[in-house]
Amino acid sequence: MKYKLLTPGPLTTTDTVKKEMMFDHCTWDDDYKKITLKIRNDLLQLAHADGEEYTVILMQGSGTFGVESVLTSSVGKKDKLLIVSNGAYGERMEDIAKHAGLSYAIYHQDYDKQPDVEKIAEILEGDDSITHVSMVHSETTSGILNNIEEVTRVVKNKNCTMIVDAMSSFGGMDIPVQQLEIDFLISSANKCIQGVPGFSFIFAKKEALMKTKEQARSLSLDLYDQWETMNKDGKWRFTSPTHTVLAFAQAIEELKKEGGILARANRYYENNREIRKRFQEMGLEPYIEEKYQGPIITTFIFPKDANFTFEEMYQYIKERGYAIYPGKVMEAETFRIGNIGEIYREDVEALCSIMKEFLEVKKHEN
Repeated sequence: MKYKLLTPGPLTTTDTVKKEMMFDHCTWDDDYKKITLKIRNDLLQLAHADGEEYTVILMQGSGTFGVESVLTSSVGKKDKLLIVSNGAYGERMEDIAKHAGLSYAIYHQDYDKQPDVEKIAEILEGDDSITHVSMVHSETTSGILNNIEEVTRVVKNKNCTMIVDAMSSFGGMDIPVQQLEIDFLISSANKCIQGVPGFSFIFAKKEALMKTKEQARSLSLDLYDQWETMNKDGKWRFTSPTHTVLAFAQAIEELKKEGGILARANRYYENNREIRKRFQEMGLEPYIEEKYQGPIITTFIFPKDANFTFEEMYQYIKERGYAIYPGKVMEAETFRIGNIGEIYREDVEALCSIMKEFLEVKKHEN
């Protein structure tokens, strides 16, 4: 059964991106290494970052591998990390810190609220031992978009290192990494660039990256060593996901043809707001306020009088061409609709028609 993914990634890709994976490349081949170098250069341009001040490192594995690489490489034995969390992926950073034995503090905010910038400033003011701050930009637990601009400003005013998990936002939103003075920003091949799973990528301010030398807590996730090897000629330290790399290179070209990040961001935003509006008209209320809603994914609250389960709804929609996502909010019964990837207005129309039909069928079963 073929269906499109209405998820926060992996996502629906083009046939031309998939086709690139039909070729088997050698990791030592000069042509292949040039592709890696081009990807890194293209990503710098997408981030509005100067190659003199910033660099890009590609890291095998999922986005979490990239986050773990940055946290366990940049937070040294004499450092302390402040984790800003308002969702499951902020909490995952805490899990990483615990496993790695990092010194850390965590500021928890409710899942439906943005972290309080003044509270973060207060924490930093009261604890001079904090050297690093990490937070998620687009928290797909709820769909909320966090204010990395204001938080980064506060963090840099205290001369701390700023780490941003932009997993599901980079490529779907314009993020001027250098202008914001972000030290490390992590994203993944299978998100808004619209590639396939296999590696994460990290934007690193070179000054911050140099400080990570010989302090990583992992061999394979050593960010500095990965950069040092890759920076010579494009070769990865260990076996790279060649097919994913080829697909990603094609995905970047397709992003450019679409009109760049701003054009893609506009498509995502319009899809998101239309789904939110149409679902509300059907009585399906969003979990977070519209002013906090990001353009990537929306969490909806199950109707109180629902006579169906998520599994029933999921199967009904899947059989008609789309796969949606279960909820991840603990205090409420929810489900999520993503709208990144090769999803267009006609898909939004189709989804809304399917959902309306499903609700009508269930209503008449009572």
